[in-house]
Amino acid sequence: MDSSPDQIIKEIPGFIRLFKDGSFQKLSGNDTVPAGFDTSSRVQSKDIVIPHNTPLSVRLYVPKSHNFDVKKLPLLIYFHGGGFIIKSAASPMYHSFLNLIAAETNVVIVSVDYRTAPEHPVPACFDDSWEAIKWVAEHVNGNGPESWVNEYVDFGRVFFAGDSAGATIAHHMGIRVGSEKDLTRRVNLKGIILLHPFIWGEDRIGSEDKNPFKVLAGDVWKVAYPGISGYDDPLINPAMDPNLSDLGCSKVLVYVGENDVLKDRGWYYKEILGKNEWSGDVEVIEDKGEGHVYFLFNNGLESACNMRKRICTFINNEA
Repeated sequence: MDSSPDQIIKEIPGFIRLFKDGSFQKLSGNDTVPAGFDTSSRVQSKDIVIPHNTPLSVRLYVPKSHNFDVKKLPLLIYFHGGGFIIKSAASPMYHSFLNLIAAETNVVIVSVDYRTAPEHPVPACFDDSWEAIKWVAEHVNGNGPESWVNEYVDFGRVFFAGDSAGATIAHHMGIRVGSEKDLTRRVNLKGIILLHPFIWGEDRIGSEDKNPFKVLAGDVWKVAYPGISGYDDPLINPAMDPNLSDLGCSKVLVYVGENDVLKDRGWYYKEILGKNEWSGDVEVIEDKGEGHVYFLFNNGLESACNMRKRICTFINNEA
């Protein structure tokens, strides 16, 4: 790889550097941490390879302080962010965040390690995420190879969640579940949690035109999905999805940050769900003074702690 400056054809700060010869360099999100027992949260994690025709794995989180002989726990399937380009299920920030969520919410978590662009352009990440969900569903009634699933998980209480690009994936997985009636009968998707979702579109809304990061959002999507004709593809703009009303859950929790360029899209998401006759309940919470996915970088902030408490209530409140 010729990494000289004159060979760079595009750079997205914090994400990726593209070179004339077709090679690239990911500028962040390359660090990983192993699974194992976290002494602080008392959560046990392990990596599981899913039998599939492409490399696919998940990282499982189980709170060890829970007595599974008494009660099985809800299942949270999580999709990490990173603009569809960087980071993984083994990234330190996600490992730390999900250890906290598993312990504080008392939930079993399956974090999907989907393939990323540009080596695996969109829709590979969506395809991998769906394969992971189908793999989990195979374990209903003890049919799958992993005994922990039936030992720990209550399939009557399943939730999807993700941040940024992962939130967008979680949304689309919810639509797939609502459309696939056989899987819906096996896995009861109760709700979806979207943390600072990466949603975009051709026309600017709200304060987007005034935000200097509007170009970055568009550039990330172009690199992740080079075959796309614009920003109104349903994979990035739910307003253009004819299947939006199929969202297969009864409640959605959306978090946005006041200083995030994607903030207005999070609020707009609530609006378009109503316009498309989706019959569930959606709540949007805006964290004042906070930027994009701030809660991953400083989980001790009061706003980050409050977010995790609200996630706990959302998952464990059966009302």
